[in-house]
Amino acid sequence: MTTVLLVDDQALVRVGFRLMLESAGVDVVGEAADGATAVDQAAALRPDVVLMDIRMPGVDGIEATRRVVAAHPDVRVLVLTTFDLDEYAFAALRAGASGFLLKDARPAELVAAVHAVASGDSVVSPRVTRRMLDLFADRLPDVGETPDPLRPHPRLAALTPREVEVLQLVAEGLSNAEVAERLVLSETTVKTHVGRILAKVGVRDRVQAVVLAYETGLVRAGSG
Repeated sequence: MTTVLLVDDQALVRVGFRLMLESAGVDVVGEAADGATAVDQAAALRPDVVLMDIRMPGVDGIEATRRVVAAHPDVRVLVLTTFDLDEYAFAALRAGASGFLLKDARPAELVAAVHAVASGDSVVSPRVTRRMLDLFADRLPDVGETPDPLRPHPRLAALTPREVEVLQLVAEGLSNAEVAERLVLSETTVKTHVGRILAKVGVRDRVQAVVLAYETGLVRAGSG
């Protein structure tokens, strides 16, 4: 059974999410009303997923996400946001969240998102991730000149030329099926490449791989 820690400063919101999750067989093991408590609860309870509100007094959801992910790499964070292009949601992704979910999500969407994150997937479509990265490109580190494909960024050095190509297409917003069509590969082969990319560059999911592609200059805002 998937275990979840609910974090939101509004008690009624926590009650609503608890009812939706528990009715679908998800085990809500704890609640927190602020980021500091969330960090402590994550350490004590080690849930599969932390459903994390972003805007909270004191330690906000972004900093709480950063602390939880750093201390417990096996705990996944799914952040809650009101708007799908919320700057705070973007910051949470960069802090290590595995995706974000709108607060007005339907019960089925909420449950599916929690299960997806718990299984190691991400809950942000590549296209939405790219829109967010494009919108907030000025927040990314300056990587200098356009990267030389023959001299990859050190964090990408372990990738094969094909894996670099797959990562670039994923970061440009293509789904696995679209990458397969573009490269004339099977979708299964693309999934295998994506899995190897995540392992080699040391990120946990597709969202973090997309962020890395931008941060290393492999893909730039407005490209593709």
